[in-house]
Amino acid sequence: MNPSAKRYSLLQVALIGGAIATTATVSVFGSAWTRSVRAALQDSPKALVDQVWQLVNSEYVDGSFNQQNWQATRQSLLSKDYSSKEEAYVAIREALQKLNDPYTRFMDPKQFEALTSQTSGEVSGIGIRMELNDKTKRLTVVEAIENSPAIKAGIKAGDEILAIDGKPTRLMKVDDASKLIRGKEGTVITLRLGRTDNSTVDLKLTRAKIEVPTVSYNLKQEGNRRVGYIRLREFSAHASEQMGRAIRNLNGQKADAFVLDLRGNPGGLLQASIEIARMWLDNGGIVRTVDRQGVGENTKANRTALTKLPLAVLVDGNSASASEILTGALKDNKRAVVIGSQTFGKALVQSVHELPDGSGLAVTIAHYYTPNGTDINHKGITPDIKIDLTESQERQLATNPNLIGTQSDPQYARAIAALSNNTFAQPPVNNNSRSMSIGANDLKF
Repeated sequence: MNPSAKRYSLLQVALIGGAIATTATVSVFGSAWTRSVRAALQDSPKALVDQVWQLVNSEYVDGSFNQQNWQATRQSLLSKDYSSKEEAYVAIREALQKLNDPYTRFMDPKQFEALTSQTSGEVSGIGIRMELNDKTKRLTVVEAIENSPAIKAGIKAGDEILAIDGKPTRLMKVDDASKLIRGKEGTVITLRLGRTDNSTVDLKLTRAKIEVPTVSYNLKQEGNRRVGYIRLREFSAHASEQMGRAIRNLNGQKADAFVLDLRGNPGGLLQASIEIARMWLDNGGIVRTVDRQGVGENTKANRTALTKLPLAVLVDGNSASASEILTGALKDNKRAVVIGSQTFGKALVQSVHELPDGSGLAVTIAHYYTPNGTDINHKGITPDIKIDLTESQERQLATNPNLIGTQSDPQYARAIAALSNNTFAQPPVNNNSRSMSIGANDLKF
């Protein structure tokens, strides 16, 4: 295996679903050899091709490589001459397709940068969320993020973005505007804003690193219950910190019960899912992983739960990977009642490598199972209370997101009904899991 790939610390970059799960990789070469070939690898498409092959050869979870002759694949790859990196990228992708595993994939430098930015939970910009207003057809600020340059400059929800660095935004798409607003930390951007009083203002802002909010929450009065509603959009590097703040704040507001909404959550960092599970569970297994050699590792709760109040979890067909790890742990330990639609069904773990030219590789390295030993791959998790939304209900929630997490949201409404039944969502009095206890930092693949 070529050690010049950047190696991430174990479980630091674990994505699942549209995501992956990362581990450390082990080099079989010394550091002197690494330094001597780094420059050559940077400029050699064929060396890059072989590096990808070596990583898959040493790590891929299926030792039969989907019944492919992986050695013959290497010979074929190295028999060709590549006139450019792009030709090498094509050859790499064609070789990986033979594994018939969509999660073992090659990413060009832009794709890899996007992935690492997503999982870091940070962007360099000014800290706003915006949308194209349906009525005015203008880019409009939805929210200025806490402690961001935008909020410090007085930008507010409802402000219209008329120009970005002098470029008019009329007919501009949100994605295109986002690309213009994001930029290197410390650089300056000028926005022309239209205010609700029909005035305009030009603001100069300095871009900064922004922690992207992945957790939103509020306290709801539902009958005689005070329900803490928490929505988790993805398992980024900051997700567990944000989840901890949410639970503590809702505890401080005297919540009687919780609803954790994982609908539409495609996954993210494996370590984040473990940390968040431990916020809800005092005892019991969280996840079991099995590697290529059949070696299993178990991760358990460690008596660090932040609440023992009743809990309902909302899921749907887009709740995947890390979402399924968390849901499976809460369901198998009878810590929560799970409500909604069948989940996505991804039970594979990947390692992620940065390659010398800035591209990246994700390799499936392990299979995971819920604490009860259930294999959810291609099956998903069946909710305790199955309730599928109709097309009209999905359309209504999609066009009016403010209805999500209200009594107009059928799955949320059913969760509130379940929480009123004390037989549901109560933590077990004594949970004697047979899983072996290890720390997350001890996991090795």
